[in-house]
Amino acid sequence: MTLWTDLLEITLRSIFVSGVAALLAALIGIPVGVLIGLRRFRGRSQVKGVFNGLMAMPTVALGLVLYLVFSNAGPLGFLQVLYSPFAIIIGQAILVFPLLVSISSETVETIDPSIRDLALTLGADEREASVSVLRESLGGIVLAVSASFSRAISELGIALMLGGNIEGLTRVLTSSIALETTRGEIILGLGLTVILLSLMIIFNILLRMAEKRLRWWLWE
Repeated sequence: MTLWTDLLEITLRSIFVSGVAALLAALIGIPVGVLIGLRRFRGRSQVKGVFNGLMAMPTVALGLVLYLVFSNAGPLGFLQVLYSPFAIIIGQAILVFPLLVSISSETVETIDPSIRDLALTLGADEREASVSVLRESLGGIVLAVSASFSRAISELGIALMLGGNIEGLTRVLTSSIALETTRGEIILGLGLTVILLSLMIIFNILLRMAEKRLRWWLWE
């Protein structure tokens, strides 16, 4: 009974932490990506290059930087958020932010520019024209959200360095897998891995279902 309770707690915590992180990153990352994809400005290629490069950011490196920032001797140490779910959320949100920006901008950029021009010609304002482009790029944006959640929930470095793998507080699926493997509990580690992969697949399926409804709503 205790094992199943612990598994449920760890699973729900993983969903909550990574879900909130992906949501926070999406609320900022998608608009930024769409803006970069729609607008032409000086240094645009360099900005895209920076975000594309940050997509491959090592989680351990980011975890180390944020650990130094949130530690007692760091500039934000007074917040006392180190070794808490909030610290993991911040770390994962920063981790997936470049991913959301890059995929969103590339998706919008591949849309035929004539769609936006046609909307403007027919009397649409800038917002309505942008919605037209967003409608056509919805599939890519949904892919960005799906990839960001999968990236967040499957990372280990941030969860360990900022969360500390504290039982009952910051232990998530990836840190549990690492812990049980080092303990020699291979079967339990494999079971946790199956749960992790199942969550990623289920989330992707639910997101695709939501995409169909959203696409119908945008066409109304």
